[in-house]
Amino acid sequence: MAVGVSGTDFICVPTQDFDKACEFYGGVLGLEESKQWGDMPAREYETGNLTIAIMQSDAFGQDFSSHTHPIALQVDDVEAARAELEGQDTIDSGVCHMAIFRDPDGNGLMLHHRYAPKGERGDAEGAAEKAAG
Repeated sequence: MAVGVSGTDFICVPTQDFDKACEFYGGVLGLEESKQWGDMPAREYETGNLTIAIMQSDAFGQDFSSHTHPIALQVDDVEAARAELEGQDTIDSGVCHMAIFRDPDGNGLMLHHRYAPKGERGDAEGAAEKAAG
């Protein structure tokens, strides 16, 4: 029997310094604040299609450990967004541009812009499929 998941409410991102994390997600990235979790050091930020919940780990009885795999944040221009963050290298995968970076707690984030239609692949196999028609 399936559990019946119907969507994703939010993704939790751990922090050791709630105020510093809020400055980064709200100030540097410019994400909209949507919900403060009462008096707890936790706040939600909106990206347009995903809610990111910043949570100070120790306040919830959890050990801090940063996420190593990035959350891909969609932007129109990776180069311009990267320039705002300074010093990040960009990658062209053949279907998208991306720049991987870390928040002040070391959590992985990525600036991402897909320029190829969804479903198109950037690898050699994808190019061969496209050429074959």
